Amino acid sequence: MSALSRLFRSTFSTATSAAATENTIVRSLSNEVFRERSLKRLVEKFKKASENERFRTKSAIYKDTIRRLAAAKKFRYVEEILENQKQYQDMSKEGFNARLISLYGSSGMFDNARKVFDEMLERKCARTVLSFNALLGACVNSKKFDEVVGLFRGLSEELEIEPDLVSYNTVMKAFCEMGSLDSAVSLLEEIEKKGLTPDLITFNTLLNGLYANGRFDAGERIWQRMKEKNVKPDGRSYNEKLLGLALEKRMKDATKVVEEMKSEGIEFDIFSYNALIRGFVNEGDLEEAKGWYGEIRKSDIKPDKLTFKTLIPFVVEKGDVAFAFDLCKDALSSKLAVKEALIQPVLDALAKESKINEAKELVELSKARRSDSLKLTLPSI
Repeated sequence: MSALSRLFRSTFSTATSAAATENTIVRSLSNEVFRERSLKRLVEKFKKASENERFRTKSAIYKDTIRRLAAAKKFRYVEEILENQKQYQDMSKEGFNARLISLYGSSGMFDNARKVFDEMLERKCARTVLSFNALLGACVNSKKFDEVVGLFRGLSEELEIEPDLVSYNTVMKAFCEMGSLDSAVSLLEEIEKKGLTPDLITFNTLLNGLYANGRFDAGERIWQRMKEKNVKPDGRSYNEKLLGLALEKRMKDATKVVEEMKSEGIEFDIFSYNALIRGFVNEGDLEEAKGWYGEIRKSDIKPDKLTFKTLIPFVVEKGDVAFAFDLCKDALSSKLAVKEALIQPVLDALAKESKINEAKELVELSKARRSDSLKLTLPSI
């Protein structure tokens, strides 16, 4: 082996070893942050871990940490972590700024997000459609829908940024959230005039807005247009249509959509099942509603809060106390947040039918919950 070959192999081996060590360090830092239960200590550990340059490239751990803090309404902790990032050289990169903007937006802290965007100019960091779209998204996620259009029209012109399809899709979502459905549909025309091609996100945004707000016929026109553009509907598209049919009490048509989903190889998810259950509840069809809940139990899918919120009151109203009891057991045995107002009527119905043992079982199940023990009242017979 030549001296040059030995030098190359030695250098390569050293570099590989150093990379492996660095990966181990970053993994260890990420695990420390992920496993920390105390939110105060989480903030300190995150700030310490952020000193590592490789750690700062891990967007998933940033997203997860900020989500946890925002869910706990610890917005000052969110601000502490994200403002701490501004000391690093990464702030000269647009992508890193866009990440902070998006994270502030996901926490509903739009003013902070806008501040990061405005400060990019001071840092001589380019502001392109990437950070512009992050700001639009932060505005929508912060539910400041009335401000989105001003940003979209005014700021893009001021900064000479040409909006792209992501920009249009974001504004379209804002219009739908505001109930300005005609304005949302008109954006589809503008997208095409700009030479952009609407995608699945574009059409699904419109389908959701129209079907969910009782504009079924308009939704069908968008569905047809989607097909004309050779955009293939996905599970979400079909779920939106199922919801629209459920709201229209057209469950015979919904069963045809179910068959179409099967023939297209579209898998059901909890949103599909919930739409069907909601539809049959709206039609007062207990057996069909029960049947679709049975399909959930036979699948690998877990019912969610909406499943129980839709079914339990309806089943109690229909007088099927045995099934209501089974639903409550499933709800209380899950990790879902369950309120007393959902379960108490079932206890009362069980007591009226002298099923006191079943009522006691629900009370015990509620006490055994780790996250939230319910204050249920066991009725006297």
